[in-house]
Amino acid sequence: MSNKPRVFSAHPHNTPCTRTHQIGALILITATFFFTRLYDQAFPPSPCNLNHDGSSQNINLHVAQTNGVGHRLWPERGYGSHLSLKIYVYDENEIDGLKHLLYGIDGTVSTNACLKGQWGSQVKIHRLLSGSRFRTRKKEEADLFFVPAYVKCVRMLGGLNDKEINQTYVKVLSQMPYFRRSGGRDHIFVFPSGAGAHLFRSWATYINRSIILTPEGDRTDKKDTSAFNTWKDIIIPGNVDDGMTKTGATIFHPLLLSKRKYLANYLGRAQKKVGRLKLIELAKQYGDKSYSSVALTNWEEWNIFSTWAMPNSASHHVECVPVILSDQVELPFQNVIDYTQISIKWPSTLIGPELLEYLASIPDEVIEGMISRGREVRCLWVYAPESEPCSAMQAIMWELQRKVRQFHQSAETFWLHNGSIVNRNLVEFSNWKPPMPLP
Repeated sequence: MSNKPRVFSAHPHNTPCTRTHQIGALILITATFFFTRLYDQAFPPSPCNLNHDGSSQNINLHVAQTNGVGHRLWPERGYGSHLSLKIYVYDENEIDGLKHLLYGIDGTVSTNACLKGQWGSQVKIHRLLSGSRFRTRKKEEADLFFVPAYVKCVRMLGGLNDKEINQTYVKVLSQMPYFRRSGGRDHIFVFPSGAGAHLFRSWATYINRSIILTPEGDRTDKKDTSAFNTWKDIIIPGNVDDGMTKTGATIFHPLLLSKRKYLANYLGRAQKKVGRLKLIELAKQYGDKSYSSVALTNWEEWNIFSTWAMPNSASHHVECVPVILSDQVELPFQNVIDYTQISIKWPSTLIGPELLEYLASIPDEVIEGMISRGREVRCLWVYAPESEPCSAMQAIMWELQRKVRQFHQSAETFWLHNGSIVNRNLVEFSNWKPPMPLP
């Protein structure tokens, strides 16, 4: 090979640009523009979403849409055209200590007890994933890993205290080679209460890269910061009693708007929170327009709440319009639901007579329209089996699909020329033995 440097020079032949060339170029540009516009009109770009069976439909995403057979549709951009992922669900018997996170140290916490209230989403998600067609029993082919735990329920029922929860989580994680491989990025945890991942005191050290499913991303429960990260975590619906969501006879029958006695309803506990105390005081001042309740009685036109989670999920099933008074609220499935069509968000700094006056000024036909649109999407807040065309789990699976990575690594994961994954001591991944050091 010659070592002489290559010399680049201008082409020696210059062709003059005549008037004929200029006219020809102008005609070419005009023809290109004309045929491009003609093609665009004949074949307009489709904003369609595809469901898991590949069927499609042109849609306008004001509120989540469905195809002809009732399947809820997700945007193809960022999600793919169909659901295609594999999730490994850790078995309670394969990891020492995992049973304690499910049933307490002495094993006396009942799963049925943990199904009640907002905590029930922990149990329902675990059960639905365990029976899902997307579940794999081979770790090596899994896209994601689900770590089951009912710690909020277990803690409230006395099965574990805060210190024991922290110690048990660390013990469990140290036995998971795949958690070590990715630094936890492909592992899923559910924390279904206002405390969020703070139930695991050392969450910021050990699972700060993991995927956290929680219904209350705005809540900190007196912590300095929320554990929710909008770029990696998923807001899920709070659990609603199955009797309110099942098809056919339910435990509640909403009244027609014309027969509703009160303007608004607030459901919840005060817990010394300023916004909630203002609502209760407002109910005392205007007893003929609003009332405070701690049970499901006669729900009215507007369901006012100062936190998201279960109250909003229940609102649509009792045919009320949610009025959100939580400024930092995070909402489920915002990529497909336009919440301006089915709810109202009001500044928490303006909780007073002006709120009731505003709600009273809205015509019944507008309220009916919002309630009607709420009916279209309320299936997304129901933890139903995969056989249902629309459910919270279908939505969660779509959101999880966005989290899937082709390649996994962490600060303690390395790889060699032959593609083998090794640790800091150059031990191949297949030979990693628990307990493994955690970050």
